[in-house]
Amino acid sequence: MGKDRLPPLRTLLFFEAAGRLLSFSAAARELACTQSAVSHQIGWLEADLGAPLFRRLHRGVALTPDGVRLYEATRDALDGIGDAVTRIRDRRRPGVLNVATDFGFAAGWLLPRLSALRQLLPELDVRIVTMQTAIDLRREAADIAITFGHGHWPGCEAELLFPERVLPVCSPAFRANRAPLAAGGAGNPAILASLPLLHLESVGPAAWLSWGDWFTLYGLPMPAGGQELTFNNYPLVLQAALMGQGVALGWSPLIDDLMRDGHLVSLLDRPIQTERGYFLVVPSRRGTDERHDRFRRWVVEESRRDGATAGP
Repeated sequence: MGKDRLPPLRTLLFFEAAGRLLSFSAAARELACTQSAVSHQIGWLEADLGAPLFRRLHRGVALTPDGVRLYEATRDALDGIGDAVTRIRDRRRPGVLNVATDFGFAAGWLLPRLSALRQLLPELDVRIVTMQTAIDLRREAADIAITFGHGHWPGCEAELLFPERVLPVCSPAFRANRAPLAAGGAGNPAILASLPLLHLESVGPAAWLSWGDWFTLYGLPMPAGGQELTFNNYPLVLQAALMGQGVALGWSPLIDDLMRDGHLVSLLDRPIQTERGYFLVVPSRRGTDERHDRFRRWVVEESRRDGATAGP
């Protein structure tokens, strides 16, 4: 097939996002456009090929056999383009390491340690890219990701840094000024149902433990609400907790420094731990790079040091 018969790249980008997310709505959010724009591009592509690529379901979509075939080819082609672009950028900007992570990890763990990293690797220019949505290194202009999940990212290698360990936390003043807590209620999971809760907003199903999950794990009903605040990034959740606005779910190691300095206190003695966690993720197909390897070793050593000194 000549290049004049290939669909436009823009259309293939729309198709790849819809095929990966299996949702026209989610693809529209990722591409910063409307759902109707995604639907129009997919409809045009199906008409051009003369074959349906998606089955429209009650919730989301599913790829047809032809859709799977085209999705795999499109994904591999975009991966190859991404690898070539990354190599070209690396040659033009020697010493730059692009690290993708979420707002909470960047603010709570990575930034406080960057001065130590600069002393260890003074020639390395670290560029931190933060996002609250899922990180896909096949699409992002990043060399390494520190991201939250179950440990499986297609086309990547992942190493666990921190398991998900969660405690309900608040400011010391909040605990002292709440009669049920001041009277010894701290330590009783049920008492939290009567307190203002601070939530982290999620686009789609939450990848991390939510308050609903937390109450379910303790065999308790989710409170009806009325005193809740919701924020779209984790540093704001912690800031609200520090200001005495309510109780937040605190992830280790993101709260460890605040707990150690007494700015936050836990309302339970033992954390909930899940099979998820923060992982160091690198593309499998990318060649070795001394800068990447030294950064990876530093992150792993720092995480092990923190894990060895972490509380219960």
